[in-house]
Amino acid sequence: MNPLPLVVVMGISGVGKSAIGHELADRFDIEYADGDDFHPESNIAKMSAGTPLTDEDRWPWLADIGGWLNEHDASGGVISCSALRRVYRDVLVDAAPRTYFLHLTGDHDLIKSRMEHREHFMPASLLTSQEQTLEPLQDDENGWAFDITPSPAEIVDEFVARAGLTR
Repeated sequence: MNPLPLVVVMGISGVGKSAIGHELADRFDIEYADGDDFHPESNIAKMSAGTPLTDEDRWPWLADIGGWLNEHDASGGVISCSALRRVYRDVLVDAAPRTYFLHLTGDHDLIKSRMEHREHFMPASLLTSQEQTLEPLQDDENGWAFDITPSPAEIVDEFVARAGLTR
């Protein structure tokens, strides 16, 4: 029997990480966690004020997400996390080596529109900062990029097929 998947749904704010994460977790009947819930109040206050996080702000947050992944290695799990830079993803893989990355990508204007029409602490004004920070998955990373225009079910279907996952 294949182990249940351990997946980070990644990408900039507004791409639909939570929707895809829930869809994938439901598909395999495994736990879903939102990486935003791991941010300390100081990070949320900073982002709410329109100030981008620094690496120093992110390290403890990433360590907590890595701990969650490690705790769910046997049972499987899906967590949303921006994981914008390779070094951030390396922290997560160091904690849970079998982690897959499902990277959601999309058109700037579509993402900005989504951000402007939702209630979230991350303002649309930080979109450009996130786009500038983003380092796409590299060939040696365990994951793939997916455009956000198909439905969540279609994106999850394609991810499951590429990863060779079965239920």
